[in-house]
Amino acid sequence: MEFFRIHKDIPFMRHAPVFNVISLITFVLAVFFLFYRGLHLSVEFTGGTLIEINYAQAADLEKIREGLAGAGYTDITVQNFGSSRDVMIRMPLKEEQNSAKIGEAVMRVLDAEAPGASLRRVEFVGPQVGRELAENGALALLLVIFGIVVYLAFRFEWRFSVSAIIANLHDIVIILGMFAMFQWEFSLPVLAAVLAVLGYSVNESVIVFDRVRETFRRVRGLTTPQVIDHAITSTISRTIITHGSTQVMVLSMLIFGGETLHNFAVALTIGICFGIYSSVLVASPLVMWLGVSREHFIRPKKQNDGANTDGAVV
Repeated sequence: MEFFRIHKDIPFMRHAPVFNVISLITFVLAVFFLFYRGLHLSVEFTGGTLIEINYAQAADLEKIREGLAGAGYTDITVQNFGSSRDVMIRMPLKEEQNSAKIGEAVMRVLDAEAPGASLRRVEFVGPQVGRELAENGALALLLVIFGIVVYLAFRFEWRFSVSAIIANLHDIVIILGMFAMFQWEFSLPVLAAVLAVLGYSVNESVIVFDRVRETFRRVRGLTTPQVIDHAITSTISRTIITHGSTQVMVLSMLIFGGETLHNFAVALTIGICFGIYSSVLVASPLVMWLGVSREHFIRPKKQNDGANTDGAVV
């Protein structure tokens, strides 16, 4: 399905050095903010107190946040879980905190702001659990990267595999760098979004790479930059349809999903935008500079070493 078709190839590779300089600057800035400011980790990673509360009617989350903020509770997360009447409050780890007393204090605040709340449970999450979650998340990220490298190496050629993984890591570092720069909370849903972006971004790279391979095999006389330009131009319509429809869904979560889905949708939005950029203007130039050519996709014809014989052989 195509909305339009561009008949003249756009010379993307002519401007590849400029795009890669932009990518390098963005990447360095993201790494700087990651080391200088660090990620604002949520309770799942740092440890803290989880409080579950049930209301007789649908809970007003904004009113709960305002009430707790007025009582001096900062860096808290308030969200629904299960239903609109069930509320979970995450509070950061503090020295010498007593979970039972914190639960009682929170309930006094909530009873004053919105009577009718009942305490379900108060649970302390230690920093060791958060450390394990962080380690498992990093391990999951490494396994996904390794799987992508192996898949692309088998399906295409090692040059494509290296280019795609560099482009994907570019996307991941950009997302983490923006969360560090603006100090947005990095939670388990955001980690899930980062892993989703890895798969989403590599899919776009595979589409472009597949068209590059097809063009090398079917068309003669084109240089490598011309082949890559043709591959990118011929997939633009598909890229707009796919990423546009996905972004509409993510935008709806960003606008209507509330605080629970906000950072998750932000991470996906950044990943989708930079995923398009990196697949077209990072991975493709890298493939070109690594020296991919038509000979990598055309099998040489086998030569008959035996002498030609005419007539019957007895």
